[in-house]
Amino acid sequence: MGNLFKIALRNLLRYKRRTLLTASLITIGVVFVLVFVSVSGSFKNMMIGQITDSMLGHLQVHRKGFVASIETLPLNLNLKGGAIGRLEKILDAQPEIESYSPRVKFGGMFSNFTESSSIRLTAIDPVKEFRTVPLLPGRVTEGSRDLRPGGILIPELLARGMKVKPGDAVVIVATNADGSVNGKQFVVTGVMESATGPGGRDGYIHLDDARELLRMEDRQVSEYAIRLKAFGNLAAFDKRLDGLLAQELNQQGKPLFELHSWEKLSPFFNIARMIDVMTFFIKLMLIAIVLISIMNVMIMAVYERIREIGTIAAIGTLPGKILSMFVIEGFCMGVVGALIGDIVGISLVYILDALKISYDFGQQQGIILQVGVSAADILMISATVIIVSVIASLQPAFKASRMEPIQALRHI
Repeated sequence: MGNLFKIALRNLLRYKRRTLLTASLITIGVVFVLVFVSVSGSFKNMMIGQITDSMLGHLQVHRKGFVASIETLPLNLNLKGGAIGRLEKILDAQPEIESYSPRVKFGGMFSNFTESSSIRLTAIDPVKEFRTVPLLPGRVTEGSRDLRPGGILIPELLARGMKVKPGDAVVIVATNADGSVNGKQFVVTGVMESATGPGGRDGYIHLDDARELLRMEDRQVSEYAIRLKAFGNLAAFDKRLDGLLAQELNQQGKPLFELHSWEKLSPFFNIARMIDVMTFFIKLMLIAIVLISIMNVMIMAVYERIREIGTIAAIGTLPGKILSMFVIEGFCMGVVGALIGDIVGISLVYILDALKISYDFGQQQGIILQVGVSAADILMISATVIIVSVIASLQPAFKASRMEPIQALRHI
């Protein structure tokens, strides 16, 4: 085998210009894919982080049927009493969970005493909520992030449209579960940017205020937002927790809870999937570049060395060794192209990261692009290049190994 490698390398060096051109094409392909995967992956992770860490959480648990009716924020589908205790007991027993936060969601009317507008409110326990969605406080652009009973965080849309600023008194009017209308005065604690776009109407109040405003006689929760210690374990934990919750039944013997990951709750998941599809097609382009480049070189090598192939076949070289010789040539070009491409690609990735390129995403301004490349991506791209190089060499190598020595020696 060692001799075959020596012969293959010697043959590649005999045609330096062609070998260099082919290796360069492979290198360019590897560099392009590595940089694209790094940048797109970083953007995707940032986008997911912005959505999950500023609003949704990694997972959410609701009473069965709540999500199907979420546009109306039905108070009659809140979790109550024993259901809350059963759920929290399950969540407390899961070591993968870093924190979870109970929420009450409802709609109401927002008034500054001269005009009114609709608002969607989420009542939270600030301590638990800020641990579960740590980027939420960062959305406050004016005023204080310290949400206490009697205070309200309002969206920028209402603050600008109704000329309300931190410290102003406002009134929230809401309809409770039995249909009665209630009102409560609040003081604007802060103004926050929307996580869903400039038209967002989501505000936040304290859980204690929601119980008073909605006249809840006992504890009620619309949803539990969950944050995991390791986001990469989301899929496996989602499946396991869903199995545990499915065992909890109501009085009618039907499932009491429903579990949803952020992917099922946010339309931004479609953007994440589109990024994955783009990455897949970029990788296909790399495969095409390598396949065409290697196959072209090997076909030319076989054509130019027909008499040489006939000579080594005539002196007794087995067809398998001839085939191996050409396959090893393709393998060597793949290895060299992948190795140089990895070095150049990783260097470019670190240069991009050092440049601290900034961009805007939705309402988030001046986000720094944090580019990185994982060892798994490097190994996967390199292995793909090498495997495709070997595959591309098979057809020309097979043709060379099947040549009749006499006919090959007659070739001019």
